[in-house]
Amino acid sequence: MKKIMSIFVGVMLLTSCTDNQRAKAFGGTANVDLPIGEKLIEVTWKEDNIWYLTRPMRENETPETYNFVEESSWGMVEGNVIIHEKK
Repeated sequence: MKKIMSIFVGVMLLTSCTDNQRAKAFGGTANVDLPIGEKLIEVTWKEDNIWYLTRPMRENETPETYNFVEESSWGMVEGNVIIHEKK
């Protein structure tokens, strides 16, 4: 019974988290699509939230994809956030 309850609680925790929270707390990958025409300047974590700074994309710039990777001290539970620009 304890095993079933543990599995149930684990599944509930994983399904109730956002992609950002899962990537940071448990490792894995989250994807962020920036609004069309926005260029990424800076990205950071604030608790379980991802904050990113953007500016308008210039006409001569092309959209890029960025990998925001956590490197933990012990090499365990490392999250990855992939940020996509669109023109």
